[in-house]
Amino acid sequence: MDCVSALSTAADSAAAIDEVLGSLRRQGWEEPADLTIVFSTPHHADELHRFSARFIEELGTQGMLGCTAEAVIGGGRELEDEPGLVVWAVRSLPGSACRPVRLAEPGEGGLAWSRALPEAEGGLLILLGDPFSFPVGEFLSWVDRAGGGIRVVGGLASGGQAPRTNRLILDGETFDDGAVAIWLPPSVPVRIVISQGCRPIGRPLIVTRAESNVIRELGRRPALEVLREIFAELPEVDRLRVQQGLHLGTVINEYQETFDRGDFLVRNVIGADESGAIQITDVVRVGQTVQFHVRDAETADEDLREALRRERLKTTAVRNPAGVLLFSCNGRGTRLFDQPNHDVAVVRESLGAAPVAGFFAMGELGPVGGRNFVHGFTASLAIFEHPVAE
Repeated sequence: MDCVSALSTAADSAAAIDEVLGSLRRQGWEEPADLTIVFSTPHHADELHRFSARFIEELGTQGMLGCTAEAVIGGGRELEDEPGLVVWAVRSLPGSACRPVRLAEPGEGGLAWSRALPEAEGGLLILLGDPFSFPVGEFLSWVDRAGGGIRVVGGLASGGQAPRTNRLILDGETFDDGAVAIWLPPSVPVRIVISQGCRPIGRPLIVTRAESNVIRELGRRPALEVLREIFAELPEVDRLRVQQGLHLGTVINEYQETFDRGDFLVRNVIGADESGAIQITDVVRVGQTVQFHVRDAETADEDLREALRRERLKTTAVRNPAGVLLFSCNGRGTRLFDQPNHDVAVVRESLGAAPVAGFFAMGELGPVGGRNFVHGFTASLAIFEHPVAE
């Protein structure tokens, strides 16, 4: 498996496409790609259909995926507030060819989604969606209920701030709604790393009274009372982090004896009331194990490095991958970190010089604990490994 990437910062669309095509050729990319992925800032939104046509015609790519974003990632940089066009391509994928998937409304009982997805078990779905028209949370829940074992990674386009202003590419077509995806068979070795940028504080707690997204009791005590108790026991630095933003992690696998980073699905705490209840951005049920979390630049940096370190320990293949796709929240970058290019720099430092491409998303997709979720303030990575020789 071979991967390559190219980046242009040209504001002129014709010049940008010429530059990335020229860069790919200089890198010796002559044979057809199995999959080409394009991420573009809004500067080139109206020309994406021409981009896809030229990639298919001149590079002979077999499958093409892409979207617009407020910032793109490539060439070791995160291009915020400037034009950017990044191309990432892979060839010699093991197994059968990748399959394009167009997703819109589910239809009755998810029938349209059932017809769009392959019947094969497992595999990876790289999905790019429009945040204004595609019910991504509903889709991910449907995928998990279907039981096929498909992992979903990707992000929601962030190039437009209103309906019909984003652009999605699938092969030679361009769309402004719904979602587009490429399905890769299980024979393609891809590891998913999810860094939610948080760390737990306090202790694990059991939800003993809740309604929808409102937690009324933790351990049979008012939730706000428990939070105040935990807050009083924290060191000063963590108290400051709580005041800047508090989060709640829900344990995915209740059968574990202990819980640490990566075991929680993290959601925002959005309020509290005089009754002692707190509200979060997700539905909670009685009996779930939860733990409060904090997030800031330091913890986000630490969490990404630790997530990559844990993955490297699992297999030597991750230490020198073929390529990486990086979907970072548009609340990260210089909105979170003091220095630019943070996430891509950490990825390259941890994984080496493999081509990295991606974008700042309005929602990041990736599995936690064997289930697919849409995240916020997260870095979601798809790490393409070199196939192991038999």
